[in-house]
Amino acid sequence: MPATPREHTRTYFLGKLAVELERHGLTTTLRADPPALRISHPDTALLAETVDCVPLPDGWFYRWSWGDLVGVADDPALAATRIVHVLGRR
Repeated sequence: MPATPREHTRTYFLGKLAVELERHGLTTTLRADPPALRISHPDTALLAETVDCVPLPDGWFYRWSWGDLVGVADDPALAATRIVHVLGRR
């Protein structure tokens, strides 16, 4: 079954976030269905999180696995900084 335009948008924004997180030294893996980004600390497998990307009335947002918003998808650098802070990689 082909991906929907919404899935392509999610994948696009998650890819931009992955680039930013890798610049901070974290490891990322993009899950395809549904699109989500698995983020881990390379020194310990216990420090890991999954972030997805969702459309809301004000635009697209990155979202933690527990449902809280990380930040707006138009600013992946800021979202990456918040994720890095939570995962402890400085």
